[in-house]
Amino acid sequence: MTNLLHQKCRALEGAHPMTEAVVRDHLAQVSGWHMSNGAIEKTFAFKNYYETIAFVNALAWICNTEDHHPELAVSYSRCVVRFNTHSVGGISINDFICAAKADALVAFVA
Repeated sequence: MTNLLHQKCRALEGAHPMTEAVVRDHLAQVSGWHMSNGAIEKTFAFKNYYETIAFVNALAWICNTEDHHPELAVSYSRCVVRFNTHSVGGISINDFICAAKADALVAFVA
C-alpha cells in the first residue's frame, strides 16, 4: 500500500465501502485507530484545553482542504475523532488518508 499521509482524498460517489478485511488491513497503517459502528475512531489526549483546540483547528483546516470532514467530540484534554464516508455508506480510503494526517498533527500540537 502507498503512504496514506501523502495521498489526497477523492470523490467516491457510486463507490462501495471497504470490506471488513480491507479495513483491518488499513488499520494496521494507522496506530491507535479502531472500527466503531461503521466508522474508524481514535481518541487523542492532550495536556490542556489550548493544545486540544489547537489540534481541532488544525485538523479542521486539513480536513476542509481534503473535503472530508470528521465527527469530533471535544473536551478539555481530549478529542475523539471519527471518520466514515457518507457517499459510500461506510468506510473508505478517504477515512484512512485523513486519519494518517490527524496522526501527523499530534507531533506539531503536543
